[in-house]
Formats: sequence, C-alpha cells, structure tokens
Amino acid sequence: MPPDEPNSPCGCGVSRRNFLKRVGVTGLVAVAPNFSQLLPAQSAPALAVPPPGEGKLRVTLTVNGQARTLDLEARVTLLDALRESLRLPGTKKGCDHGQCGACTVLVNGRRAYSCLSLAAMHEGDEITTIEGLETGGELHPMQAAFVECDAYQCGACTSGQIMSAVGLLKEPVGPENASVSEAMSGNLCRCGAYKNIIAAVQQVRDRGKTA
Repeated sequence: MPPDEPNSPCGCGVSRRNFLKRVGVTGLVAVAPNFSQLLPAQSAPALAVPPPGEGKLRVTLTVNGQARTLDLEARVTLLDALRESLRLPGTKKGCDHGQCGACTVLVNGRRAYSCLSLAAMHEGDEITTIEGLETGGELHPMQAAFVECDAYQCGACTSGQIMSAVGLLKEPVGPENASVSEAMSGNLCRCGAYKNIIAAVQQVRDRGKTA
C-alpha cells in the first residue's frame, strides 16, 4: 500500500488514508452513541462486603422475666424476634398486619400486637408471652378457664385470645358480656368460638383472679 500523500489533490492537506480513518470513526459514533462500549472493558471496582454483624443492633429484651440480648436488624419486628430468635413459637403469626390479634403479647402489662412494633423499640420493656403465664407448673387462671369453657377449636388464635384476655383483667371493662365482647374485638376467631371465649373471661373475672 502506498504511503500517505503529504497533500490531497484538492490541496487541503488531508491524505486519503487519514480521511478514511476519520470517516470510519464518525460512522462508528453514528451507529453506537455510547462509544465507550466499543472500548476495551475496564474492571469495575470491587463492592465492599460488610463484615458480619454490621448493620445490626444489639437489643436487650426482658421476656417472661429474663433478660435476653440479641443482635437484630433494625427492621425485625417484636413478633419475629420472639419466634425466630428467642424460639418462643406460642406467639402466633396470623395476618402480620395487626388485624387478627393472634400475635398479642403483654408489654408492661398492656395488650399489644407484636407484629406492629419493632423489637428495637422495646429495650427495657417487660414483655410477657403465652409461655410466661404458667407459674410453678400451674396454668394461669385464664388458661385454665379456656380449657374448662372449651374456648378454642383450631387453636390458631388461642394464645393471642388468652393474652388479650389477661390484659383485659386490668382494664376498666364493664361487667356485661357485650362489654367484654367489645374489649376483645381486636382478636378474631375464624372458628367462631366467641361465646365460649367470653364465658372464659367472665369466669375469671367473677372469681376475681387477675394474677
């Protein structure tokens, strides 16, 4: 192939070879606007891998009278901490949206849906689950009443019903069945055992057992 001419026939000082090179590059740019794709790939910087434990919070929960320290992600709910980390499956996961009451526990003696609050929010709180009601091998009066009144069927809602009923004992609820029904309305029973549930609650209230 002949060497580049120092000057083109038109006298513009551009050689034929340089002209073709420029036209070729222009064509590549036209068909590939992202011209960087045609260049040799460059190695991307490696992503930093967080060390184990990073992004977690150290939370101490007092559950059924015992202090338990856990390393949890900030998004972990109290329900999941109880079931998955502390292995307390008595607290049930039903709807996971605070609509059924199956996950009810007592927080500082008051009823609470454990699926609606984060575990990290309960540092220093006293949390009681269904496993913590039994004392010295004896059932809590409300547990015994549920058995005596046959206040359960499939059992999916039972632990939440019992925990809610225990919390109700310390609340200003009227003596009528309707008042108890209203106070327990946040706990749903898919089997429809409401009549027996109310009977169990009223039995404990009539006997004056609030332990």
